[in-house]
Amino acid sequence: MAIQLHVLSEDINGFVAASLVDSESGLALATEGMGIDLDIASAGNTEILLAKRNTMQNLGIDDDVEDILITLSHQYHLIRPLKNNPALFLYVVLDQNKANLAMARHMLKNFENNLDFS
Repeated sequence: MAIQLHVLSEDINGFVAASLVDSESGLALATEGMGIDLDIASAGNTEILLAKRNTMQNLGIDDDVEDILITLSHQYHLIRPLKNNPALFLYVVLDQNKANLAMARHMLKNFENNLDFS
């Protein structure tokens, strides 16, 4: 499985970094970008996604997480589980001053729809 995350860096304004993460192990399967330790970020964001899924289960919410947005002072961090492979998620860091959040979410959805796991 060769995932080309560089497409995200080319298409999303304000792109800083991204990883495709295995939510069962917390390991980054593919990375792109600099300025952030994507191995640590991937493992840490796995815990966030698992905590949200666990909370939803405890609340009896029978639904899927479309994405999780974490807003920092200068960055957006997006966690987007893949619909066609819920064990994987995309983690994307955006520069808040350069990014259009709505457009970035749209681009991530398009990127996900074009992923081929064969």
